[in-house]
Order: sequence, then structure tokens, then C-alpha cells
Amino acid sequence: MTKILLAEDDDSMRAFLAAALRRASHEVQDYADGETALAALEREVFDLLLTDIVMPGLDGIELARRGAELDPAMKIVFITGFAAVALSSGSPTPAGAKVLSKPFHLREIVEEVDKVMAA
Repeated sequence: MTKILLAEDDDSMRAFLAAALRRASHEVQDYADGETALAALEREVFDLLLTDIVMPGLDGIELARRGAELDPAMKIVFITGFAAVALSSGSPTPAGAKVLSKPFHLREIVEEVDKVMAA
């Protein structure tokens, strides 16, 4: 079982992702914004950070960068509908981070999490 921190500001998307990952036997803590997600990363160790890139306040790239500083072994997967724009903004992303572009099937998210954790 993988311990996942999910940061996604869209309530329905967050609920669907969390439910799919839990059905796949993963432990999921989900947060609606980068600030509360970062607070969780500061309190606990997670195997994987699954974060939207474009979020108000602390965005997913900064969340991932700070999370990687706290725990360099944590895997990171970005989910976004704006990958090309967000990732070209000049903010460095943590090494080895994966990007999954929306729209995607929930099965794809579960498969990607499994692949990332097996690597």
C-alpha cells in the first residue's frame, strides 16, 4: 500500500481521484490547496505526492519543490490540464517528477501511481 498525498483544488476531481486510489488499496490524504498539503508534508512522510500544477496560492510546482526538499525519496506526479504552460514557467521541477495531462481515465492514474512506485 502506497501512502499518497493528493493536492487538487477541484473538489469533484479530488473526490474521484481519492476514491479510485483508495479502491486500488492505497492510503490517501487529500487536500484542496497547496498550503494545507505542505503542512501535511511537514508533519508526515508520504511515498507519493500527486498534485495538480495550477492551484491558487501555493501551486503544485512549488509544493513539489518544497516537498522534495523535505523528503528527497518521495515520488512526485503532477496532474494538470495546463502542463505545457505551467511547466514552461521557469520554475524548476523536482528530478524524476512525472506529468499526467488531463483529461485522463481514473484507471490511468492508478496505473501511473503503480508504475512510479515500482520504479
